[in-house]
Amino acid sequence: MNSLPQTVVFDADDEETFVPALGETHASRVKAILKAHPEIRGLIGRNPWTAAIMALYVSTQLGLAAVFGWAGLSWWWLALIVAYGFGAFLNHALYVVMHDATHNLIFRSRFANRLVLLAADFPSVLPGAMGFRSCHLAHHSYLGEMERDTDVPSAWEARLVGHSAWRKAMWFLFFPVFQLLRVTRVRGVVPMDGWAIANYAANAAVALGLAYAFGWNAVVYLLASFWFALSLHPLGARWVQEHFTGDEQHDTANYYGPLNGIALNIGYHNEHHDFPSIPWNRLPEVTRIAPEFYLTLPSHRSWTKLLITFILDPKHSLWTRTVRPDPASAA
Repeated sequence: MNSLPQTVVFDADDEETFVPALGETHASRVKAILKAHPEIRGLIGRNPWTAAIMALYVSTQLGLAAVFGWAGLSWWWLALIVAYGFGAFLNHALYVVMHDATHNLIFRSRFANRLVLLAADFPSVLPGAMGFRSCHLAHHSYLGEMERDTDVPSAWEARLVGHSAWRKAMWFLFFPVFQLLRVTRVRGVVPMDGWAIANYAANAAVALGLAYAFGWNAVVYLLASFWFALSLHPLGARWVQEHFTGDEQHDTANYYGPLNGIALNIGYHNEHHDFPSIPWNRLPEVTRIAPEFYLTLPSHRSWTKLLITFILDPKHSLWTRTVRPDPASAA
């Protein structure tokens, strides 16, 4: 499946509503996969080399930021171009590093994994590592539940964006803002603890230190890299690829395109939700071992095509995100 589902769902009052999920597909699929392929258990583990990749990407971003800072603000336009064409890819990969650190898939020590989280967030300027950790763990525990999963768009958000191409483009452009606003809907998901304070302090120290030592264009480059990695960019299509299936039978979709190379296999999203204890470098092996379970699921080969299709085709909107009823309200 190389394009988005062609379904738009309406409720009894002829108003759009989120696609309802019939059941939790990941848990049931895991049982069947392990029965057929018990050797997949051998892929569970950690990959400490992810920390080395993190160090390389962070040092590259900070080094480029220093160069742009030294060049001066008159080169802001080049900073934006390089951020879009190069820096965004490194920042996006660093979020995947944070993702694996969140699942403790880099080191055995939880403390060491949290240090990786902090360090991977250095180029982001705006601190998000610890907030991401809390939100992502809740995403796995309460997948698709409006009141607990910040990955689900708010109803007001879906109504605001609607089916308009320019509004969908603006939604992508300002996706970090919408994501932050969802946290206010899911109260208590991001604790303000010592780690969160350390995250704020570390990012502020890095950004201000670069600005003082090299100039403010360093911050322009880093902030642009962070923003483009999450917004109106082929990489931003991941936000609709992962769970905007419009299919009540399948609430997660994959990306099997070439950008998985630099994106550390984040496109193997069904595989990750099925086996969150398998590190990023072994996820393709899950697909190779059990192709009958994965190659028949919704998937995409191009994030760029997905981005353009989602924006321009009026059939697609935020309503195609699968949502599960809150167990408390259902009871």
